[in-house]
Amino acid sequence: MDIKIPEVGESIHEALVSSWLKEDGATVRQDDVICELETDKINVEITAEASGILHIKVPAGETLPIGTLIATLEEGEVPEQAETAAPTEAAPVTIPPPQAQTTAAPVNPAATRLAKEKGLDPHEITGQGRDGRVRVQDVMAAEPPTPVGQAPTSQPIVASSAAPEAGRPVTRQPMSPLRQKIAQRLLQARQQTAMLTTFNEADLEHVLTLRKKHQAPFQKKHGIKLGLMSFFVKACIEALKEYPAVNARIDGNDIVYHNYYDIGIAVGTDRGLVVPVLRNADDLTFAEIEQTIADLGEKARAKKLTLADLEGGTFTISNGGIYGSMLSTPILNTPQCGVLGMHAIQDRAVVQDGEIVIRPMMYLALSYDHQLIDGREAVGFLKKIKDYIEDPEELLLEL
Repeated sequence: MDIKIPEVGESIHEALVSSWLKEDGATVRQDDVICELETDKINVEITAEASGILHIKVPAGETLPIGTLIATLEEGEVPEQAETAAPTEAAPVTIPPPQAQTTAAPVNPAATRLAKEKGLDPHEITGQGRDGRVRVQDVMAAEPPTPVGQAPTSQPIVASSAAPEAGRPVTRQPMSPLRQKIAQRLLQARQQTAMLTTFNEADLEHVLTLRKKHQAPFQKKHGIKLGLMSFFVKACIEALKEYPAVNARIDGNDIVYHNYYDIGIAVGTDRGLVVPVLRNADDLTFAEIEQTIADLGEKARAKKLTLADLEGGTFTISNGGIYGSMLSTPILNTPQCGVLGMHAIQDRAVVQDGEIVIRPMMYLALSYDHQLIDGREAVGFLKKIKDYIEDPEELLLEL
């Protein structure tokens, strides 16, 4: 049986053989994951369609066209694993005392795999999901910090080489397909749009007080924490309804106005930035927004995103504040014409009603395509987001 790089989307023409999970000549069972492929958009797992012996034809680290033969499978029966054998009649059965019996918290499959890669026991990690479920982000949070001066072990360098340049040591590493795509899209955004950025700032005291007041009942009812992102998603949607050009795109000499709101949420991973999309976000409750973002973030970090998770999107939100960014000019996610940049919350002295007070402030940035969006619209749109964040009752929080 031939194993080839499969078609995974109309716009994907090649894939990197990222890693082999089985060795050459290994015995595999039907549905075993044998190989991981990386494209410029998603990662793909190749599973065995039958049981047999695997013969690898292409080593990890090569980028090849769709349809290329990368391995063959010599079909045949495989012996049962030793642990599945029935116990002998003489084997004693020991019943543990009642106090030793515990029910382990459920663990997401992706979290189990990541924990194994990190050398951690997933059942010893405190899960923050529903019913104590251990998620990918819980495993990442439990990972011991990397010692100063030591490179992270979770980001192996593939096909790299060290070479001197003018007597100085350097390391050369090929760009992954995803990084190549990111570079291409960023350059395209700069060259094909008239990108401009406008700034404002928002007082988050009201939102933070509201979150603190309702966090416990919200989490108890919905099984997930109430974050800031849901407030900003809701605020953006309401602002987009008032300024439809920010939710539009240019197609030749036409303007395409989207009468729906698919909001992209930028997620940083060890492979680069990806932007999964909240479909029909205007129909989602606060809890559904938070849960969907958490699920998409987990899929991104576990390399499980599909094309359906990434395609489309009418507007994007990027939160550089989680990395400590004070201010930035986010770059457009073409063909979208607008992207909102969130930043770190800091207590600052501001003047209110003629008095200097301390408030938790956040700088906001809106990058937009000036070909379609005028400055008046951009400033008005960002001011509307500021108004909704500073007076969030209008967003009709569901508790």
